[in-house]
Amino acid sequence: MSLAILDARGWQNSCDLKSGAKIPASGPIIDLVKGVLQKHPYPGDSDPNSNRWVSDTALDLIERYRPRFAFLTYAAQYFTSRYAPMDPERRAKMVADLFAELERFVRRSGFAAVVVGTGGLTPLAGAIDATGLDGLVVCHHWSARYAGLYEPSPSDLEILAAHPQVERVVPRREVAALFHGTPEQASRVPDYLMVARAGYTFKGLGNSMKTPVMIPAPSFEVPVSAPGHAVEAITDIRSALEQDLREQDTALIVTEGVALEEFPWTHRPCRNSLGWYCYEPGGMQHLTIAAGKHRFSDYPSGYRYFDEIEQNPDFPFSGYFKSIPRDTIGESFLGRSIAVGNRSMFMHMVAGADIAVECFARNLHNQGTMAVIHRQDK
Repeated sequence: MSLAILDARGWQNSCDLKSGAKIPASGPIIDLVKGVLQKHPYPGDSDPNSNRWVSDTALDLIERYRPRFAFLTYAAQYFTSRYAPMDPERRAKMVADLFAELERFVRRSGFAAVVVGTGGLTPLAGAIDATGLDGLVVCHHWSARYAGLYEPSPSDLEILAAHPQVERVVPRREVAALFHGTPEQASRVPDYLMVARAGYTFKGLGNSMKTPVMIPAPSFEVPVSAPGHAVEAITDIRSALEQDLREQDTALIVTEGVALEEFPWTHRPCRNSLGWYCYEPGGMQHLTIAAGKHRFSDYPSGYRYFDEIEQNPDFPFSGYFKSIPRDTIGESFLGRSIAVGNRSMFMHMVAGADIAVECFARNLHNQGTMAVIHRQDK
């Protein structure tokens, strides 16, 4: 059983991760994690100390738990750039501060580091209003470039084919063939996947998220710093990590919203795509990196997640995830592992680490922190 510990600045509850039910829990690892949460309250998504919180929390876990593998995600520069106008000088300073924080973590921990940028941001040029279509349109707040379309009319397809801001409309069979998903995974792919041109996003019904000023740019290549390795695609990163872990403690560090041209360390361009599809920053990009193979079909862009929640209410703290992904690097690694990140709702799922600590924030509203303990027997 995986255990979730919720911390709201001094108030803590332990719950079964799958059911969400409150349960009593105690033991050396549980007490260790509770102490880490109590010591490191989350400052907030847009707080200047948000990235420092990731390092401090990870360093504390390393000191107490002695892991050999760490999966870290730094996202303050992603959230701040998405929702607040920012001049180039401030953006450059924010990225410089981020990498100074990475240097501090590497120096203090002694871990070797493989560092990935998830791709840059571009100004929001406009929203493609899909509310007038006959078919059901599903827009996810975690995706800007993609939206799902279900049971469209012939008129819908004609309108979309002629729309100047729509790059392509891809039927389910082509999406499923591209990613070679299982029949169950293919059933999650929408009837059609709509793809917006750079700078544009889709507008559907019931979107209550904050309106961004920047959205993820189509990043078919992202920067990767992996000394001693020829990493050609994000699916190769896991192999590089496993090789390093044979000889030294190693961290996978994901820098959210950082583009090739911004990445200050020695790096190489790395494929962040398959065919016409490129990953946006988020759960499926992280899961693909952690699994070493494309995992888009686990929870594809535009899928009707609300139907699955009705059928399967499990994992209420895990966003759209309805099961713990298998065959991630943290799950497969025999040594101790941790994950820490200031991206909410999926770090504890995609990393597969023994212990995961993440902010518990929704729509930039800080609700505390959450730790998930998957393993207590190492």
